[in-house]
Amino acid sequence: MTKTISLAHGNGGQENNELISQVFYKAFKNDILDKSEDAAVIEDSTLAFSTDSFTVTPLFFAGADIGKLAVCGTCNDLAMMGAKPKYLTCSVIIEEGFSADVLERIVSSMQKELEINGAQVVSGDTKVVPRGSVDGIFINTTGIGEILQRGISSNSISEDDVILLSRDIGCHGATIFASREGIELSSALKSDCTSLFPVVKSLIDEGVKITAMRDATRGGVSAVLNEWARQSNICIEIDEEKIVTSDEVMGLCELLGFDAMSLANEGTFLLAVNKEEAKRAEQILKTFNKNGSIIGKATDKHLKKVIINSAWGTQRFLDVPTGELLPRIC
Repeated sequence: MTKTISLAHGNGGQENNELISQVFYKAFKNDILDKSEDAAVIEDSTLAFSTDSFTVTPLFFAGADIGKLAVCGTCNDLAMMGAKPKYLTCSVIIEEGFSADVLERIVSSMQKELEINGAQVVSGDTKVVPRGSVDGIFINTTGIGEILQRGISSNSISEDDVILLSRDIGCHGATIFASREGIELSSALKSDCTSLFPVVKSLIDEGVKITAMRDATRGGVSAVLNEWARQSNICIEIDEEKIVTSDEVMGLCELLGFDAMSLANEGTFLLAVNKEEAKRAEQILKTFNKNGSIIGKATDKHLKKVIINSAWGTQRFLDVPTGELLPRIC
């Protein structure tokens, strides 16, 4: 690893993985952390535990704001382990001179999203720092959830599993970039930021046995698929034509040279289930978003690799994202 930290080390891709494994995992090594899940499974698999910090810029954007994002981010990580979010902490670092009215808008947004999850903030901390020491406001949320379905793990995917995607991809990353750069779009493009517990609860209530789930945040779909392939020592084959990308997101990607598969999402997740459960799971996903679909399967073709099958019958490897794609995305 390099001697200094760059923005690329926070991209959710290769550099981020190196930073985590070579510094934090090395120092804090333990059996729970080594599983590298969206949330730690603790207390005899009865509780899920997760934390996240949010530094997004701008603070308000089409579809959400930093407050909604902070609650969704932590609650979604709990939901990805089959847990119902219950208790959160909220810690904020606020820059001197920050608007009290804006702060109230952010906190109100957080409360609305807490209600959707049936969760509550039970502890917190507030720090105010001199002007210029922080960019407006940074928020950290930590959450505890009650696990409703045990055994969900990104280390357990096998050749018996198929891969599903909950909706179209890249909306959050595209929205943030357009807002940040002042790009005027004659469309309704907005962030996909939303709470995922309602759809996860539907899957569990309908008796779908889930192998693995993960929301495709920093590093996007490509980062998740590569993490799964590596963690479960399998190959994942994806049909490119099954992955839906809106015209607005595709237009921005073509204009700016982005890959939609690597763009961040904040309300989009990947799901691995046994092939016998796949159609039922797909139907449930479609009740929440019409673009939910089966996109691929696990195989033994090229272990620890992700293969994209094109509509023209060609194949290519989907690599882990590298470099500084879009900082301060969440």
